[in-house]
Amino acid sequence: MAATWTAHARALGSEVLAFLLAADCPGCGRPGAVLCPDCSRMLIARPVLRVTPGGVAVHAAHEFDGVVARCIRRVKEDGQTLLVPPLGAALRTAVPQDWNGALFVPVPTSRAAFRRRGYRVPELLLRAAGRAPRRMLVSTGSRTDQRGLGRAARAQNVRGSMRVRPPLLAPVERGADVVIMDDVITTGATIDEAARVLRRARYRVVGAVALAATPERLRHGVNG
Repeated sequence: MAATWTAHARALGSEVLAFLLAADCPGCGRPGAVLCPDCSRMLIARPVLRVTPGGVAVHAAHEFDGVVARCIRRVKEDGQTLLVPPLGAALRTAVPQDWNGALFVPVPTSRAAFRRRGYRVPELLLRAAGRAPRRMLVSTGSRTDQRGLGRAARAQNVRGSMRVRPPLLAPVERGADVVIMDDVITTGATIDEAARVLRRARYRVVGAVALAATPERLRHGVNG
């Protein structure tokens, strides 16, 4: 048995080493680096504040641009979860200190996205930020891809796309303070829908956090 585990460990180590040798920095393309020192410094939080159309204050660690955007895409599209720890460190510094007693509720990942990736990005980021994700929201499966949708279309698309878990599956006292978390905020439609269903279930939404917020110049473009 010990020999079998040793063989598995060696095989896994070989795979990780092969990945590292083949890796290129997502920020600048430098070969042989999961994240080069220069681009790593670009992940130090530069907090921004957004307010959604529904009035939820969202504290984001960065604008969704440049090195940060490329790292997030690598995590979401290419499975490079080795980038999660530095991204989580940035998220941690964006959380206001007076929210420490709140429950952190990630927006639900669609079933299709979970099958494709094998993990839930908001939950990975929350754990890397030192916060325990509370899976109080679940996807209803009614939402389609948001890319290319404007503000009004996004709001319509997410309406009814999530619900609160039954009390037996999410045993949290009604009236508890909650903070909604998403990896990227664009128009704020997803955050607003999460806030709507949580408030309807008698939770108190104190705000939201995100790793990155889409810059103003892009929110009025094709991304809505």
